[in-house]
Amino acid sequence: MNLVIDSGNTFTKITLFNNGNAIETLTYNKVSSLDINSLFKSYPKISNCIICSVSQSEKELEEMIRKYCKVIVLDSNTPLPIINKYKTPETIGKDRLAAAVGAKSFAGDAPVLVIDAGSCITYDIVNQSNEFLGGSISPGVNMRLKSLHTFTQKLPLLEPTENIVLPGSDTKESIMSGVIAGIQFEMEGFINYYSIQYPDLKCVLSGGDMKYFDKKLKNGIFAIPNIVAEGLQLILHFNAKQ
Repeated sequence: MNLVIDSGNTFTKITLFNNGNAIETLTYNKVSSLDINSLFKSYPKISNCIICSVSQSEKELEEMIRKYCKVIVLDSNTPLPIINKYKTPETIGKDRLAAAVGAKSFAGDAPVLVIDAGSCITYDIVNQSNEFLGGSISPGVNMRLKSLHTFTQKLPLLEPTENIVLPGSDTKESIMSGVIAGIQFEMEGFINYYSIQYPDLKCVLSGGDMKYFDKKLKNGIFAIPNIVAEGLQLILHFNAKQ
């Protein structure tokens, strides 16, 4: 049994895998030693763990877990089942790499564009030669809503909704359509751009905000909610074989 920890900008997600299949996902604002103790009490057969953190201290998480099982902390030196061609590998978001690994495993021999809609929206490409080429980073839904409120005098701070109206006939509708439809059109633009370069391109959509877009995008977009965790599990398995 494997433990996968994805500590993102907003939440920390812990996913348990048994024989390569996710069996439970737990979400925390911040993981405590009590959380870890409880987890290993409930699942004493956990033997390996991988940590991918962009927020909570990796060393702090590692110290909590190392007394229970083997731990890999994902960094730029961790062996991967894809070839990292990023010019500055030490600066690439580890969650982006994990999402790319998960998406490429799904796509097989085809090139894949993975769109991860979280606090930020990332668009990353892995080509048919299994090379991670990098991509783009864009503000996410809540970041855009907060920016409109923060940097203007009168625009309200809104909670996102899946239902939008075009054209917006009041301020709330106008903000929501600008943000949600704006991101949708942005996603379609990236998909169209890369589809020209890679005619057999596959596209994977993931992340906490994918629910606002998965039904609005064209057919052929595969929605995989927890692609980062799936990728981390594959990286953990890959390293176990080394």
